[in-house]
Parts: sequence; C-alpha cells; structure tokens
Amino acid sequence: MKLVQINSVFGRGSTGRIVNDIHKAAQNNGFESIVFYGRGKKVNDVNVIRINSKFSIYWHFLLSRLFDYHGLSSTFETKKMVNYIIKIQPDIIHLHNIHGYYLNYKVLFNYLKTFNGKVIWTLHDCWSYTGHCAYYTYSQCDKWKTVCNKCPQMMSYPKSYIDRSSINFKTKKKYFLGVSNLLIITPSIWLNHELDKSILSEYKRLVINNGIDTTIFHNTKSNLRKFHNIEDKYIILGVANVWDKRKGLEYFIELSNYLSDDEIIILIGLEKKQMRLLNSKIIALGKTDSPVQLAEYYSLANIFVNPTLEDNYPTTNLEALCCLTPVITFNTGGSPEMLDHNGVVLIENSVYEIYETIKKIRLNHVEFIFDNLIQYDKSYSISKYLNIYVEGEKNS
Repeated sequence: MKLVQINSVFGRGSTGRIVNDIHKAAQNNGFESIVFYGRGKKVNDVNVIRINSKFSIYWHFLLSRLFDYHGLSSTFETKKMVNYIIKIQPDIIHLHNIHGYYLNYKVLFNYLKTFNGKVIWTLHDCWSYTGHCAYYTYSQCDKWKTVCNKCPQMMSYPKSYIDRSSINFKTKKKYFLGVSNLLIITPSIWLNHELDKSILSEYKRLVINNGIDTTIFHNTKSNLRKFHNIEDKYIILGVANVWDKRKGLEYFIELSNYLSDDEIIILIGLEKKQMRLLNSKIIALGKTDSPVQLAEYYSLANIFVNPTLEDNYPTTNLEALCCLTPVITFNTGGSPEMLDHNGVVLIENSVYEIYETIKKIRLNHVEFIFDNLIQYDKSYSISKYLNIYVEGEKNS
C-alpha cells in the first residue's frame, strides 16, 4: 500500500514530528511511504522530498505579505509535486498543513477531485475554513461562519498588508469542497464541533488526539531545584514554543505580582527581549531542544499553568500530566479536553482566578489523580491513522 503525506515541514515543529512518526510507522508496517514538504533542510531520505527552493518560499512569502495571496503561489512547485504523485499512484494521500508559503492549493485540490484513492486531511488549526487567520478565538471573530470580510487579524499569521479575506474565503470554499473521498481528522473535539459551522461541514470527520513520547515525558528526578536555588519554593511552570499574546505571557507577568515569598514562576521558551520585561519572581528560560530536560522541568513543578487564549489540542498539557504535574488552564479550544481529576479548568480568564485556584490547591492540600497516562502516548494516535489507511474510518 502506498502512502503520500504533504506538510509544510518535516521532522521539526509539532506537525513535522507527527508526519515523521507516521512515515516511520507506516514503513515499519509494510507501507511504501513518501513525504512531500515545503520548508527546512533537505532530509537524507529518498522518500522524503522537499518541493520548494528558498527563492520560491521567499516569493510566496512576499506575495502573501503584500497581497494576501497565501496558498496561491508556488504553482510550478505544486504542479511538479502533483506530477510526481501521479507517477507514484498512491492509495492514500494524507494532507496536514497546506499553508506555510510552499503550496498552491488550487492546483492540489484540482488534482484531488480526480484522485480515486483515500484522501485524509488532518487540520492542525483553523486556516482551512477562514479567509485569512489560523485562529480566531482571541479576536472573538465568527465571520468564518458566513463570509469573511474586513478581517480583524491581518497583522497575525499569515500577516498581510492587504485584506483579501472575503475573496480568499470564497476561493477556499470553491476549491476545498467537492472531494468525494475526503475524511477530515481533528486533534480535538472542539475543532470537530467548529467544523459543523464551517464551509467544510459536508465532510466526514473523526477526532484523533495528538500524542507525546511517554518514554521521555514521565516523572523524572533532577537537581534543577538546587541549580536554580529554589529548593523550598512552590513552582508554577509555563511552557510555550512562542510566547505571544494568545499564549498568555501577560497573565504570567501579572501573576508574578501576586506571589508570596515561597512561590516562583519558571517560564520556558522566551526570547531575550521578553526576558527583559520580567521581574525577579520569574525565572526566564529560552527554548530548549532537549525533551529530556523539558521533562525534568515539568517534573519539578508543583503546578503547570497554561493560560492559552487560542489552541487546538495543546500537547504541553499532556507533557505536564505525564510528568505527574497537575494543569490549570482556561476553557479555551481543546485545552480542557484532557483534564478531569488531574487539573482545573477555569471559567473566567483572569489572573485573579489563576492565583485563587493555586491558593485553594495549596491550602486544601488537593491531591490530583493521574491514571491511564499511556493513552497519551503517540503510538496510540499513529495506530489509529494506520487503521484508517488499511481498513477505513469505521475501524479507527
């Protein structure tokens, strides 16, 4: 059985790692697996093919930034990829992120409407059914339910100086609909429900949660408390790949003003310019390329706080839980979906609610229950994908 995956990146970032994991698992299970990706270094694997040059990516970026032509450049590169796929004659085409300055979705979907095999599309965000943005919760915009126009998020990814959101919305609707054999996968129940109100509502859908590597993310001993001289502190941890407004950095800055002398915040993933904004109640750390070290920080924390204002299915929550650290999060997107007796979901998005919850946990010596953590292992989600490839969505 021949599998083709398409994504913006390979082997890096959350989606690139998912594609790589599926690629390896498929090969180990007898599939002929081929991956096409757009950006990043070339990979030493003849079955992993980068379709774009640096020039084509920059050109696509320029057209997107100046004219809001995101997903509408890279015509030659996409036609070349489609011709390659036709020669391969795959049984399954699995799409991931088709945005990211590397692919022309008109060319791709014109071909998919003639393709006789299975088409699976995993939506890692909301870009596929909006006229511009990848998320809209923070801006409280619901124009995507009817027709996008006068987009309030033109300065968010994919940033543009001209608003073509209305045209883009109608163009996506024209090209994305009508693929008779397409199944959509969402990592969260929240996103699955959002699709009920979107232009993609006609398609069959399944929820497959993202997973993590539980052989790395488990409760781990370290000397980090001694290293940071915080052996007697109650540690509040925050982790993000990019600390922007939607990830809630401002909540941590304000929260630090509430803390008592025996409490400290550790933030991981900060840029240097962000570190300069923080006071002595916050230990500011940059990005770490070591998942093992990240697991050590999750394990030393007393509580993990995720004040995300836009999210699909944050694996940082899973990483904390598997390291036996309870989670506090807002009722945002799919962030609450893995929480029950292992954390707290706040109804109100406020620093006061965060700190009052921490105080109650400490005062009442609340004990959280962490059970069936193996369900969060990435092998489960990968096996579900392989099941769909082989047997169809009814057995997933």
